[in-house]
Amino acid sequence: MKILLLTPQFPYPPEQGTSLRNYFILRGLKLDHEVCLLSNIELNTESQTLAELPDISLIGTVPIPRRSNKRRFAQIITSKQADMALRLRNDEFEALLVHELVAASKFTGNSKPYDIVQIEGIELAHLIPTIRQFSPQSKIVYDAHNAETNLQRRALLADTSRLSRWPAAAYSWIQVRRLHTYETWVCQKADWITVVSDEDLHHLRELVPGLQATVIPNCINVEDYQQDTNGSDNGIAKEFDLLFTGKMDYRPNIDAVLWFAQKVWPIIHQARPKTTWAIVGQKPHNRIKHLSKFEGIKITGWVQKIPPYMKGSKVYIMPFRVGSGTRFKLIEAMAASKAVVSTSLGCEGFPLVDGQDLLIEDEPQGFAQAVVRLLDQPEERSRLGQAAQRLAADYDWRVVIPKFNDVYQALLNLNVQEE
Repeated sequence: MKILLLTPQFPYPPEQGTSLRNYFILRGLKLDHEVCLLSNIELNTESQTLAELPDISLIGTVPIPRRSNKRRFAQIITSKQADMALRLRNDEFEALLVHELVAASKFTGNSKPYDIVQIEGIELAHLIPTIRQFSPQSKIVYDAHNAETNLQRRALLADTSRLSRWPAAAYSWIQVRRLHTYETWVCQKADWITVVSDEDLHHLRELVPGLQATVIPNCINVEDYQQDTNGSDNGIAKEFDLLFTGKMDYRPNIDAVLWFAQKVWPIIHQARPKTTWAIVGQKPHNRIKHLSKFEGIKITGWVQKIPPYMKGSKVYIMPFRVGSGTRFKLIEAMAASKAVVSTSLGCEGFPLVDGQDLLIEDEPQGFAQAVVRLLDQPEERSRLGQAAQRLAADYDWRVVIPKFNDVYQALLNLNVQEE
């Protein structure tokens, strides 16, 4: 088939959630299909290419539009649309899309219309009417990276409990209602929905009963986390007792780290004063930077490679209270054979059993005790890590991405029926 992928950020290098998912989708789809890409790109970014994906046709890249805080606030006050529906609206991106759809529909030379236009994430879903207008024969797949209404509702509940976070809670209160309307519209207008977990499918079907959707989990290249670090970062394992990784300006990650630092870390530090904890990830938010002043805590910022930190850590922590979808960081930790302590929400969407594959604790005292127990019991860490690594094989991109072919075949059958 001929497929056009629309991505909210450039999928290379694959360094965090969205880019990881989109990178492996491209890597998998190009094996069976003609794949083209139109993507947003960060401003002031060095020239980016898909050198590792030579069979991908890059239609173009457009700088992510910047909104001042003043303009964003004005839009929130004056518009009834969800903030996520406005974030990536861009005339240049839409013009490139229209030009490509029209050119592909002319049947000239080797050109033919796109069979599938796949929208990655809700921020580009506003383009559905444009695709319908200029390429009516194309089927639209909406790849939902999160159940966004549910994610925002959880953020609202977390922020309401703290007076200092009430402005953020007010934002979420407004956005929950608007996202409910917008996400419902998106799910109704796309021809097929793909989601990352059964839980997200359940939440979207609460919006649209009987929704046509397929679960296609997040995935990684498992081998990257099972190989020795020799040859990368001088073969040096970055040794810390505890590890958390992620993009550190992302609201759920910030909340997770702050909750752990404020509620759990003091208990651990009292029991084991020499415990160390690395917070690894790009763009550390101002809300977490003060944590580096505490004994034992290291905030690294951007690092070239995550596996050396996985290799050198004893316990991987997933202290999430906010979020949706499934978390790449957990797949990475499982692939690296790490013992994991998680909240129920942190491991949501995975078929993991408490005490068998990881430890699940939702209260600070229990979370701290689980961490200390694993730090003190290397055999238990090894047992949990080996169990997790066996499950990680199900999340290798070679296993997961072919599931998109079933979606495309279902849409092809719909085309035949319509004809």
